[in-house]
Amino acid sequence: MRVNTYFHFKQFSVQHHNSAMKVGTDGVLLGAWAHVHREETVLDAGTGTGLIALMLAQRTHGQAIIDAVEINALAAADARENFKQSPWVHSLNLAETSLQHVASDKSYDLIISNPPYFINSLKPPDTNRGIARHADTLTTQDLLIAAGSLLNVSGRLALILPYKEGNSFRLLAAAHQFQVTRQCLFYTRSHKPPERWLLELSRTPATLREETLILYEKENQWSEAYINLTKDFYLNL
Repeated sequence: MRVNTYFHFKQFSVQHHNSAMKVGTDGVLLGAWAHVHREETVLDAGTGTGLIALMLAQRTHGQAIIDAVEINALAAADARENFKQSPWVHSLNLAETSLQHVASDKSYDLIISNPPYFINSLKPPDTNRGIARHADTLTTQDLLIAAGSLLNVSGRLALILPYKEGNSFRLLAAAHQFQVTRQCLFYTRSHKPPERWLLELSRTPATLREETLILYEKENQWSEAYINLTKDFYLNL
């Protein structure tokens, strides 16, 4: 049986032939949910196949310069090809390196990340998948330190985390002088426990905006809220 190595969206396609982590709900969620308003410089930390960077390129109409970093060579190969084939090739830059090695003289309006977050869970046997899913190569503390160095004064950090890790992250963020300014609690179904936190943080004080989002309304039917959030991207919407 032939495996489909591409995921087609309305304005771009994502090849994930090489990457251990395929296109998934987390990346689409964050790429669609993160607030975008006149950003000129964006950094996608741990871009994987480049999905989130491509979504933000679409949302900014190619006007923002989007730098993406990816430490895994196979995932970076996919991202490089996906950027090259997109309508925004001149707005997208890829560096095969870690976030910790991004030049400190750069300044960003937004840093966005779907980070490796399974801190204490059993690692999968696939080494590449393990790197993508475990916080050995990019801890949340590393992410906050980099954000503190690379964000401009009014810059924001946006990320998605599992519910438990998201609660712990808040405390760590406060110690780094970041506060949550916008949050969304994500459920797959209304009767189940929350699964993800979508968080935006800043060092500039602001009133907290709180949201909730449910993926499935009934059976396997997407909710109206999720459809409205992602309709600019999914082909079938």
